Amino acid sequence: MEKAESLIREILDHADVKVNGSRPWDVTVNDPRFYQRIMRDGVLGLGESYMDEWWDCDDLEQFIFHVLNADLEHVISPLKLLLPVIKAKLVNNQTKNRAAKNVRSHYDRGNVLFQNMLDRRLTYSCGYWKDVESLDQAQEAKLDLICKKLNLHSGSHVLDIGCGWGSFLKFAAEEYGATGVGITLSREQVKLGNDLCSGLPIEIRLQDYRDLDSVYDVVVSIGMFEHIGSANYRRFMETVDRVLDDDGLFLLHTIGSNDIKHNRDLWTERYIFPGSHLPTIEQIAKSACGLFVMEDWHNFGEDYGTTLQAWLRNFNANWERTLSKHYDLRFYRMWSYMLQIYAGSFRARRNQLWQIVYSKSGVPGGYCSVR
Repeated sequence: MEKAESLIREILDHADVKVNGSRPWDVTVNDPRFYQRIMRDGVLGLGESYMDEWWDCDDLEQFIFHVLNADLEHVISPLKLLLPVIKAKLVNNQTKNRAAKNVRSHYDRGNVLFQNMLDRRLTYSCGYWKDVESLDQAQEAKLDLICKKLNLHSGSHVLDIGCGWGSFLKFAAEEYGATGVGITLSREQVKLGNDLCSGLPIEIRLQDYRDLDSVYDVVVSIGMFEHIGSANYRRFMETVDRVLDDDGLFLLHTIGSNDIKHNRDLWTERYIFPGSHLPTIEQIAKSACGLFVMEDWHNFGEDYGTTLQAWLRNFNANWERTLSKHYDLRFYRMWSYMLQIYAGSFRARRNQLWQIVYSKSGVPGGYCSVR
């Protein structure tokens, strides 16, 4: 155990992180088994041991920022943790049955969680913080940005693949006079989403994207591409091509990874988003090749860190009063850990947030980028 402790201290020191130090990003070790756990299980063990209260940190976002900048998650890579990575390359973890199970494991945790964490419209994706100050403003700015990028107008018939609780469709109907259909695999989202969109020309369905058949003026997918798995990227794009009008636009809003080396997180896959996979630029481009013209590519990944910080504030503010009645302390540590390490990964520019606009044959006269 002494050898493990000495090695972990040395590795953390390389990232300017001290054990039992006084700075916000230093770690406090509560259980000496922490060191062997990290040696054995790497990033997975780091998250699990935090959930188990074996260590603490005043500012996990800064801690992860330091760890990622030093590339420490690849210094300790136990061979047994390579098995899921290899398996993911050989097995489609996002078949229809698996996809439904994966989505429900996260999004059906209870609407009360998301109602006490997100903005008033329940928008579970990155906000756009240009010239705004609050989470509600940032999310409405993002929704409006998407509408403008898609040239929405009264009567536009919109398909939202992975629509959540319908926040985009509701905004598009209220502000632009659009009609639309949203699909999701979460029963909780379908039930609440249809309630929230009651009275508007919107329908939210429990449906897999592979079963789509109607044609739409506009297609949008916001924060769903990360969940379909790399084996299905091409089929997803072919589906959009099939249901998009020849003159229509498609906007893909997705978290992205700089390279394949950094796009898998075993702790996230086990506890937060089973079957998830962050696409790279190359993977997205290859999946769209021959189907679409890429009209615009916008990166505002820094804004996701700010969004996650706002979600964490809401989560903490509502924990004692509401959420602690539905979830236990282990869940609290898991969820707050997730929000903070994700914020740190965006701050370190390890993850990006991309909005990509596609047309089928190119916009006549050229596409006018919106920022």
